[in-house]
Amino acid sequence: MEYNTTRGKLILPEYGRNVQNMIAHAMEIEDKKERNRAAIAIIEVMGQLNPHLRDVDDYRHKLWTHLFVMSDFMLDVDSPYEIPMPETLNEKPMRMAYPKGTIKYGHYGKYTQTILVDSKDITDEKEKEYLKNTMANFMKKQYLAHNNDAVENNVIADHLKELSNGELVLENPDELVHTSTLLKVMGLNKKPVNRPNFKQKQKKKFIKR
Repeated sequence: MEYNTTRGKLILPEYGRNVQNMIAHAMEIEDKKERNRAAIAIIEVMGQLNPHLRDVDDYRHKLWTHLFVMSDFMLDVDSPYEIPMPETLNEKPMRMAYPKGTIKYGHYGKYTQTILVDSKDITDEKEKEYLKNTMANFMKKQYLAHNNDAVENNVIADHLKELSNGELVLENPDELVHTSTLLKVMGLNKKPVNRPNFKQKQKKKFIKR
């Protein structure tokens, strides 16, 4: 009996042992035309085994790359794409810079703070008035989602003014959408259903008897 531990290592296990053996056989074919035909046939099999690759842009290019990887870049065939180099595939990706920035009130979110800071660029008074009321109600909604409790409109007004650097000022905070209305829209005011526990059920049964 032959065990997997005695067999060669699978470079890309998702294609299975048979595809690996087919590539090894193709590498032994001396005639290049026959070798090219074998490579094309192997590509078709690889595509059938991994149909999800069809959702990837230029998936056939990816299949050919996998073919060369599984042959340890030793398969000599005519590829319709540029043959990849081992050094290129083994290169470590560049480290991405982690976005830096401070959010004063995390429950409002980064973009809320950005919008309020950029409100200074709005010159149209009607547009600024609309933005002020819309953002104030949105901030109140975000506050309730974070806290799920009552919030004073004056607190929202103060935060709005602070985050907008004084550009957006609510003259009458009491005109904001009522807390109960927001909670209803958010589905946070649902009263728990009182279901009788086991002891209550037993007590009712005893009384009926």
